[in-house]
Amino acid sequence: KIKNKNKRLKPTKYKILKRNKLRGKIKGTSLRPRLSVYRSNENIYAQIIDDRNIDNEGSKTLVSCSTLDRRIKLELKNTKTCEASELIGKKLAKLCLEKNITQIVFDRGPYLYHGRVKALADGARAGGLLF
Repeated sequence: KIKNKNKRLKPTKYKILKRNKLRGKIKGTSLRPRLSVYRSNENIYAQIIDDRNIDNEGSKTLVSCSTLDRRIKLELKNTKTCEASELIGKKLAKLCLEKNITQIVFDRGPYLYHGRVKALADGARAGGLLF
């Protein structure tokens, strides 16, 4: 919480507040794990997370994929485009279906549902994931 609302926040602190606000509403379970997205200027990263892992108290990453993967980098000229994000979404959906994960909860993090984040979500839907 912010004590003084007139004080301007630094961008990193603002991102953390936005992420925590959204994360309070979205939790991944073993039946519907969470698809978490991280977007940098050069690359995009996505991972499927089970927040309520039975074995231990913390969360467990089930599947992950990014534009840093060697096979994906060879297919693309540029990793910061919407086409790259859509390819990551399809690749992630393929990996999820191999592990019998069909339904997920989408966690966009502090990013707007627009551009590369939306392209990743559309690619995951096209690959067969339901959310």
